[in-house]
Amino acid sequence: MSISTRHDPFPVNDPYHGIYAHGVETRSGARVLHISGQVGAAPGGDLPADFKGQCRQAITNLEAVLKAANMELTDIVKMSFFLVRREDMSSLVEVRKELLDGVRPAITTVFVAGLVGPDWLVEVEAVACAE
Repeated sequence: MSISTRHDPFPVNDPYHGIYAHGVETRSGARVLHISGQVGAAPGGDLPADFKGQCRQAITNLEAVLKAANMELTDIVKMSFFLVRREDMSSLVEVRKELLDGVRPAITTVFVAGLVGPDWLVEVEAVACAE
């Protein structure tokens, strides 16, 4: 039996089908990991100039935190994306389909006036659950 169950009382429409769920329920006794906001800067400090590059790197950074806790992307039950530009929404969907297809966490996306670093275009936080 899976540690988490997805609940979709009505269909998730395209282009979001397969990349999020309306709700995710986790069984009692699961290990829960809360991951702080990850940005698009590589561990060495390099920051891609474009949104897709930063988004991919932010998810890669998030994946590194998961691995440190012996978890995987498929253990994510909740994600929040913070974007500084509304025009990057379609690119976010593309990157999510590329890196998170089939993961289906509950997701919230918020447009913000800015992030801590003036060149940061996206920040991603997550909650993961595993046995």
